[in-house]
Amino acid sequence: MQVPSLSQKLLAYLLRQELIQAGDRIGVAISGGADSVALLRLLLELRKDLGIVLSVVHLNHQLRVEESDQDEQFVKSLALDSKLEFRGERAAVKAHAQSKHLSLEAAGRELRYSYFHRLLDQNCVDRIATAHTLDDQAETVLLRLVRGTGTRGLAGIYPKLNILAASIPSRTSGAAFIVRPLLNTSRKELEVYLSEIGQDWREDSSNLDPRFSRNRVRRGMLPWLEANLNPSVRNTLADAAEVARAEEEYWENLVRDLLPKVSVQDSGPHATQLDLRALRELSLALQRRVLRAAGAALGMHLEFQHVERVLELVNEKSARGPFSVPGGSVRKSAGKSHDWLCFQPENLAISTVLSGFAYALPVPGRIVVNEIQTEFHATLIPAGAPEGYNPGDSENLMDARLLAQKLQVRNWREGDRFWPAHTKAPRKIKQLLQERRVTGPERKVWPVIVSGDEIVWMRGFPLPAHLRSKNGTSSAVKIQELPLTGRP
Repeated sequence: MQVPSLSQKLLAYLLRQELIQAGDRIGVAISGGADSVALLRLLLELRKDLGIVLSVVHLNHQLRVEESDQDEQFVKSLALDSKLEFRGERAAVKAHAQSKHLSLEAAGRELRYSYFHRLLDQNCVDRIATAHTLDDQAETVLLRLVRGTGTRGLAGIYPKLNILAASIPSRTSGAAFIVRPLLNTSRKELEVYLSEIGQDWREDSSNLDPRFSRNRVRRGMLPWLEANLNPSVRNTLADAAEVARAEEEYWENLVRDLLPKVSVQDSGPHATQLDLRALRELSLALQRRVLRAAGAALGMHLEFQHVERVLELVNEKSARGPFSVPGGSVRKSAGKSHDWLCFQPENLAISTVLSGFAYALPVPGRIVVNEIQTEFHATLIPAGAPEGYNPGDSENLMDARLLAQKLQVRNWREGDRFWPAHTKAPRKIKQLLQERRVTGPERKVWPVIVSGDEIVWMRGFPLPAHLRSKNGTSSAVKIQELPLTGRP
């Protein structure tokens, strides 16, 4: 049986993982090392078959002075020889590491991916291809295992990373991906390939520096494991990552469907509540994953030790909290109230709790409420069902004729009443919040919107039936509450 060439192997992997589509403009990230140079040469061989347009991307980290500049010149020459567009930038990695208190490795990666994101955001390319290899995958899995990780960490480097939703919401011309075509190809294979075609490359002297943990793994731990325990340890670790990624995909889909069944989805943009009774019925594995997913929705980064501490609240009736948990621009606390586990802002100003807040909201218009870290939008939709009016959204629209031209956003007050749809009469807001198990500082600043003397909107509750817009026959008002971190 004839052994497929390296380019054929790469082509099969690209198609199997759906990393590239015909017509894509691919920016190939090249450092000048063997891995990235080989990736470019292989893609040049395949570009007609794939129907893609290539360009060269390079970030000069300026860590090795003249050597870094020589790397940049080498990559420029490589692009020129291949008749490809060159996109380059210089980054002060050392200064960035010092200012952000990061290692040089972490600082370099942060600036590198920031550059990639900007290229994608500016629509210069559709995808960035990086030269992560099977060896890089093995090193990553081993490093994470030694430092401590779960199955998510064991999944290692993903073949394809869709960065559109999280990182570049302004991009409108389709999905943007960072792809890793060489994850099933070893570094040794790539060096043999380059030697066979007579292509030289640059050696990065920092790859010999034992101060970098990855170098210690690459030149110490992995060779020792190969010599003493498993000659195929790199493949074994890469295979483990493949299995872990499939497991993660399964669990993520399961948790995505399960989370709405155990949580209150309308507790506000910076808070959430989970039903303790429902959580206790889940297996330990699902409890951990649901907690991480609920936290992630609020920008919280729950490591194993944080999840285990929160689980004490879930499973120990005497543990009440609250205690701090890391996450996002508004630091959170986890606490227990009755049958609910609550994630909410940790520090609400005393003056806010005591005196509350009140802001005028013009129609149309928007205002920022710093006390609860949200922004309110009042959108006026003209009569006649124009563009932007969705009849299926009528439950979220109020008849503009029944509202004042200026509304007021404020926190609820003792004695306030609200008439949610599907109820027989107005009810005290205090009772409505008690039924939702809304407690603590978050309850004291729960927002409402007032028109004249009537409360016409309340966070987490349906609009009053008598105020709803009917069939787009009159102008309508739509109210939206957005977290400040989600502002465009």
